[in-house]
Amino acid sequence: MNQALYQSIAKSTAHRPIRDYHAALVFENPPLLDDLMRFALDTQDQNHHKACWILELVLEKNTEWLAPYLDGFCETLPQFKHDGAVRSISKICQFAATRHQKTKHFLSDAQLKTITEVCFDWLIGEAKVASKAYAMRALLQNGKTESWIYPELSVVLEMGYSQHSAAYQAAAKEILKKIKVLK
Repeated sequence: MNQALYQSIAKSTAHRPIRDYHAALVFENPPLLDDLMRFALDTQDQNHHKACWILELVLEKNTEWLAPYLDGFCETLPQFKHDGAVRSISKICQFAATRHQKTKHFLSDAQLKTITEVCFDWLIGEAKVASKAYAMRALLQNGKTESWIYPELSVVLEMGYSQHSAAYQAAAKEILKKIKVLK
């Protein structure tokens, strides 16, 4: 692993200019993506969430860069527990689901299944609202090809509606509206 990159990320903060700086390093030197991915997927490392923040920015612009790492990414999904990591990883799941809907071949059936299951786990579990909102959006995308998702997602959103914050309610309302249109 590139120790300079590792140390720089480990010492970094969540401030956007710092995350942008690290993302720019990866854009300027794409082989660093291997190290960034390894760092982000090492859920035992106390700073993996910081790598996830940067990975989110990189994959937002180049979602296709996730393709060679999808198996490891999906294998690690259930292991993410740190709120900061889950937020970024749930957003990456949304990117992957959106990319899959555009290309119809970005995710394998097994990867699609894993992302769907983990997003439902985040939605039902103790994840923070932003993570739940990204999970909802990923599930909305996955539901376009998996017919069972919309009925299940609707039930989960309706059941959780009164128990969550206004931010959750707004996201749930948006998703429920879209599901009605897509049915």
